Amino acid sequence: MLDGEDIPEKDLFQNLKELNTINDLLGGYKISFNALEKILKPNKETVIVDIGSGGGDTLKQIYNWNKTKKYDLKLFGIDLKPSCIHYSETNHSNQEITFICDDYQNAPIHVPKIDILHACLFCHHLKENEIVELIRFCTTRKITLVVNDLERNRFAYYAIKFLTKLFSKSYLVKNDAPLSVLRGFKLKEWQKILEQAGAKNYSLKNKWAFRHQIVVYA
Repeated sequence: MLDGEDIPEKDLFQNLKELNTINDLLGGYKISFNALEKILKPNKETVIVDIGSGGGDTLKQIYNWNKTKKYDLKLFGIDLKPSCIHYSETNHSNQEITFICDDYQNAPIHVPKIDILHACLFCHHLKENEIVELIRFCTTRKITLVVNDLERNRFAYYAIKFLTKLFSKSYLVKNDAPLSVLRGFKLKEWQKILEQAGAKNYSLKNKWAFRHQIVVYA
């Protein structure tokens, strides 16, 4: 449902708020931090663009995590939905994070120098051929791609269905959270996608709470 048009802003905002809570409680953000630590170098400016940035919470988490790490980061979020950008700018009034309303493929127009393209809970919204396009988009431009996404798993499906039914106040979360698990990929499917995209230098790992961490190096 979240991929549809004309979602009432109030309903979308409730959905984004709850997604942040779920991601935080299940340790989803730590997967991104772990990936970034493999890539980032001290005393080197690094531009990170979070695609499908939604409510902007991932970038806020990265910004707060970096307060102690002290990497030289420039943070951007890009999302197709104007209401997501509105939510991000309203709830994260941080001048050090810039939000852009556009397709990720237009990111280089807005941010000419991109070091890392970060996709958290974004790829399960795409078809396999669209993920191949995303990987090639990065490799041809010498951009490192970091993916933090869901594994398709029967237990995870029923667990999130039960938990959201009990605790969620959002019909979008109740509908989309279980479907997002069903639209996730298995590790061997990611392997096939990476090979199809022609990726040569990458890491692919299972992570806690039925997640995958993929890093395709520039």
